[in-house]
Amino acid sequence: MTQYIRNFCIIAHIDHGKSTLADRLLEFTGTVTKREMKEQLLDDLDLERQRGITIKARSVQMRYKLENQIYQLNLIDTPGHVDFHYEVSRSLACCEGALLLVDAFQGVEAQTVANAYAAMEHDLKIIPVINKIDLAYARPEEVAEEMHQTLGIDPDDCVRVSAKTGIGVEGLVRAIIEKIPAPTGDASKPLQAMVFDSSYDDYRGAITYIRMMNGTVRKGQKVRFLRAGSQHEVIEMGQFVPHRKATDELTAGQVGYLICNIKSLSDVHIGDTISIPGTDAAEPLPGYDRPKRMVYCGLFPSDGQDFSELRDALERLAINDPSFDFEPETSDALGFGFRCGFLGLLHMEIVQQRLEQESDVDLVQTAPNVTYEVINKRGEKVTIHKPQDVPDPGDIEEFRQPIVRCSIVVPIDYIGPAMRLCQERRGIQRSQEYIGTQRAMLIYDIPLAEVIYDLHDKIKSATRGYGTLDYEMVGYEAADLCRLDILVNGNRVDALSIVCNKADADRRGRAVAKKLKVEIERHMFEVAVQAAIGSRVIARETVPAMRKNVTAKCYGGDITRKRKLLQKQKEGKKRMKAVGNVEISQKAFMAVLSGGEPESKT
Repeated sequence: MTQYIRNFCIIAHIDHGKSTLADRLLEFTGTVTKREMKEQLLDDLDLERQRGITIKARSVQMRYKLENQIYQLNLIDTPGHVDFHYEVSRSLACCEGALLLVDAFQGVEAQTVANAYAAMEHDLKIIPVINKIDLAYARPEEVAEEMHQTLGIDPDDCVRVSAKTGIGVEGLVRAIIEKIPAPTGDASKPLQAMVFDSSYDDYRGAITYIRMMNGTVRKGQKVRFLRAGSQHEVIEMGQFVPHRKATDELTAGQVGYLICNIKSLSDVHIGDTISIPGTDAAEPLPGYDRPKRMVYCGLFPSDGQDFSELRDALERLAINDPSFDFEPETSDALGFGFRCGFLGLLHMEIVQQRLEQESDVDLVQTAPNVTYEVINKRGEKVTIHKPQDVPDPGDIEEFRQPIVRCSIVVPIDYIGPAMRLCQERRGIQRSQEYIGTQRAMLIYDIPLAEVIYDLHDKIKSATRGYGTLDYEMVGYEAADLCRLDILVNGNRVDALSIVCNKADADRRGRAVAKKLKVEIERHMFEVAVQAAIGSRVIARETVPAMRKNVTAKCYGGDITRKRKLLQKQKEGKKRMKAVGNVEISQKAFMAVLSGGEPESKT
């Protein structure tokens, strides 16, 4: 009976209380007993609990009795950080409504606006919720006015709650039942279900998370994954309450899971449509865009022997997180490793931490870089994932960099510092609007490479923690870029190559050369450390040679004797330099790579 089903998600800026509100809803509807209750119940990754953030979307079914009728409420809890926006977009496609959660003190933030627009694009019914009204410094009236100004939401529609104490949760549940439309779907039509996520169980294989659009699925039934073209038998199905609970069938409008004895998660495609085999199969659903990897970096085992361990650890992690990809690569300096693509810098940090914690692998990470496009002299478009792949300057017709549109919400007292930060990072201002009386939203187009390193931290610092940043990809634009190479003793060190703007090349080249001069141990011959663009050297530092005092035994006597010994030493050093290899220690690499971010220009 689809009229008694409500599918909804909670969307909000990071730290506005999504997971806490989900806890209160589970507790209020009696889905979880007081004894089972713990904070952040749906955040079951260790890392989610340590950092206090949601990384993976989770779904849960609740039941609530209203006016002698039991309603089935399917909640999908979503992440708030900009890096995991693709998780949010997948959840929105499975819902008819969304709770737009806003902090009663912090008000409308950059990610709030981005998520609200995403929900509007999916034609969802939005219920505005003002959270944390129990705080002494809460300002719900002003926040409701901010939502009216930025999103056109009627202040009278806002539901006021405290997710921590449970105030207003009953009114919110009633609003969900009354305002969010029931799913449209016909249980008598051919099976049509959307795959919105998947996970891997060591004992059961791939578990496919689905939203039923039409039809009914039962145990023992044969189903077909339309995009993958594979056919499987349903061994078990069920819903999350919040843990897996098997049921006899799933019908139109419901959210649940299927276990079909699928051995590998690579056989399950997010956004695929599940239907019945044969000619009566339903039409495929539109599905999702594949998540775009924004940031790439090399991951190498710190001990060269652990390459196979690292590969196994990455494969295990990719099973449950299909949003990052990796491929083998070799580096003259660091040996065998992998080139990995991530959704953003936080995602990269989380993958690295999970590898180190769950698989106990020590990693060396190269400087992160974004994906560039190069049009060569033959008119071919080449996608560049790592600096080593950039062609020689003479073969480049046009060098393009990814541009993102940044929405920055700041208190009006800090508009100046925020604008200065954006302009220093070659940002182009698109608009500026005021949210209420105390805050403004700045819209800038900024190169992604200038955003990913430290713009978020710098905005937080410049605005004493009150500024927030959200960004979305706009496209690629031509820019004056170059590949900056680091040469040690005349040999290019591929792991230290970076792509940067020509205007920054001198400063960054000098900074790396100076750092390497300190970190490279002295050899028996002098070592030249150079930064170069193509064949043009733009910076140089020299690591002096270790010298033995060969004239120590010559006290008094003819000066020509000393000169002869010094000349002999000089020729020996020259010969040594011609055949000697410069050893760059792991410590030197780590020092340069950890400090490889652009220095502050302020």
